[in-house]
Amino acid sequence: MWYLCVFYHRLLDYRRPEVQSLAELFGGPGAGDAVEWRMPENHHEDSPFHLVRLPGDERLAAQIANRSLLVKGIFELWGQGATYDELEKAIRQYPDERKLPYLTPESSFKIVVDSFGKVISFEEQNEIIKGFTYIPFEGRVNLKKPEHKFFVLETDDYGSQNGLPPVVQKTVFFGREVGAADRHLLPTYQLKSRKYIGPTAMDCEMAFLMANQGLARPGKLVYDPFVGTGSILVAAAHFGAMTMGADIDIRVVRDGRGPDCNIWSNFEQYKLPEPLCVLRADNNLPPWRPGLKEIFDAIICDPPYGVRAGGRKSGGRKLLKGIIPPYTVPDEKRENHIPSTAPYSLAECVHDLLHLAARMLVVGGRLVFFYPMLREDDAAGVAKFPEHPCFKLVSSCEQILSLRYSRVLLTMVKVGPYTEEVERMGEERHQEFRENHQKWMEEGNLHTAVFSPAEHDKKPESDRGSKPKYRGKYV
Repeated sequence: MWYLCVFYHRLLDYRRPEVQSLAELFGGPGAGDAVEWRMPENHHEDSPFHLVRLPGDERLAAQIANRSLLVKGIFELWGQGATYDELEKAIRQYPDERKLPYLTPESSFKIVVDSFGKVISFEEQNEIIKGFTYIPFEGRVNLKKPEHKFFVLETDDYGSQNGLPPVVQKTVFFGREVGAADRHLLPTYQLKSRKYIGPTAMDCEMAFLMANQGLARPGKLVYDPFVGTGSILVAAAHFGAMTMGADIDIRVVRDGRGPDCNIWSNFEQYKLPEPLCVLRADNNLPPWRPGLKEIFDAIICDPPYGVRAGGRKSGGRKLLKGIIPPYTVPDEKRENHIPSTAPYSLAECVHDLLHLAARMLVVGGRLVFFYPMLREDDAAGVAKFPEHPCFKLVSSCEQILSLRYSRVLLTMVKVGPYTEEVERMGEERHQEFRENHQKWMEEGNLHTAVFSPAEHDKKPESDRGSKPKYRGKYV
């Protein structure tokens, strides 16, 4: 059946891909592609109200809603209308065999009045609830723990000056709640209460969204090659996945801020299983033995792209230029020695990440990572995102960070085994992509493009402080 899916009005680009990934997680391979969407009549695509058809029964809808971060609730829609008279007509026409099982004398129920873009007073809510006497409720009212929850969801023509998508006319929905989101995760895992964080620690909501995109669950192994303070692995571990991380900075993975403030402290704080291991490893020179393949179920990461923090790889500038030969660390210095590093450009970083994922992910595994984009870069006919013959792009979700640039969460699924031929084709695609994006993919160019002053960024005095009419997906 078609369900009414009500989203929170935030991260608009991420909403549908999250539902489709969770359908894949709970419904099995191919379930995500089988999800169908359509908009209610007279609703903008950025509206929180969407109609969705899922490839399964009501249990799948409940599982998706309960795990999602952006789904407020999924409802069996009994009727909708532009007025309450139209709503009554639609509810009366809804089949009795679908309604009566939830109206029996043995059941308990509760009716909730909710709205979007407007405020409904307590007195108005009571009047609205009293107007549903035509529904033959025979059970008892239970406001604390009802067996069935029914929702009246109202949206209206609320203007265009408050950052909300325009609505042509008022719409009222009535439906039975099938599943609702569990939002307690966000206050529990918020960064401000976490023991060990860094300047680029991933926001907890985004970390959980990334874990959902990576299909983290018990029995799966999730790897983060740029682990930092471990925010992404904390989210994956919460969902039951085994975790493993690596970082080139030995001070992050070994020392932290002391014996009681490090990566392990974060897992201890939330009583989560610790990572299997955290390696001091270089993404440019990975430590895996040559014959090792297909051990990770998901690679989820936020690579350094040189805006807030630049990437580093092994080898100082002199070593990379061939001025000095490679050196071996003496035994007496192995415990406390910090190897020298050199800048690691975005082009190299993305290429190495795709190469690592193609080799180390199982077929069907997912690669989830952020990729930066200059918003004015609209080269026609040129691939916007990195490609690899081993992967199929599942979704791309944009998060706008400034007037100059945004970052896109790319979710890729491995569709074939890694072979020498695939490796050669991957190198060719990388070179083509690098040439087309040369102007900002090299070291420092993205940072310069983001932070350098530009004439077109200067606004006239009359425009300063003006509020945008509608923020759309920028919310």
